[in-house]
Amino acid sequence: MKIVNIREAQEHLSSLVDDAAKGKPFIIERSGKPMVEVISKDEKVTTIPQRLGFMMVPMSIPDDFATMEQDDIESTFEGDK
Repeated sequence: MKIVNIREAQEHLSSLVDDAAKGKPFIIERSGKPMVEVISKDEKVTTIPQRLGFMMVPMSIPDDFATMEQDDIESTFEGDK
């Protein structure tokens, strides 16, 4: 993949965008660090964002989950009867 610095991207943006639209993506870097990747709008992103650590540990839900602490919750909202 082509890597261009930000100044080169400013000078040749039109041709770089034309190339990206034809399926030749490029990366713009600043001070030697990659900043953005330019790809065609029609290209599909192949990676699926995932939340780190989500549901990685086996867990169980208690059988009485729907009614846990029901008395305390009711008294909080309705007051003591």
